[in-house]
Amino acid sequence: MTIAEQFTDIFREEHREVRDLLLSLVRDFEAGDMTAARRGVAAVARATGPHFRYEEESMYPRLVRIFGGEYVDKLLADHDGAIRNARELAELADLDSLEPAQAERAVYLVRQILPHVSDCDGLSIMVETFPDEDVIDILSTRDTAMEKGLDLLSWAGTVRPRSA
Repeated sequence: MTIAEQFTDIFREEHREVRDLLLSLVRDFEAGDMTAARRGVAAVARATGPHFRYEEESMYPRLVRIFGGEYVDKLLADHDGAIRNARELAELADLDSLEPAQAERAVYLVRQILPHVSDCDGLSIMVETFPDEDVIDILSTRDTAMEKGLDLLSWAGTVRPRSA
């Protein structure tokens, strides 16, 4: 298995995990299960913090040479939106119960994040075109992000150079 194939397997599995967590979160908010929603929001934040971090620190800069800066700016803006949505979802999940409009808002916020998950997964076919050294560096940056283990909101509020 090539290093690019290893990356693709890891990347795709991370996106599947986030997809499944987000879909579960929709069900939790629709059911009004606030305990499950709190757990779900925390699980999404744990999964996306390191993932967003290595994408932004190592993968996205390398994609500029393929897509140009405008598309990479869109990817960063998608992350900004996901971070804002995650903040609001955390606030909603902290409530004891939700009014119907709040539950609808929570579902809406989750559904706004889902397209980025599926769109971003396709970036792996571009990473396959990178030299092995670049893919190794992306995976190394991923390892470091995983070791640091900052959830999405902690990373966005402390380390991320871009504000959302």
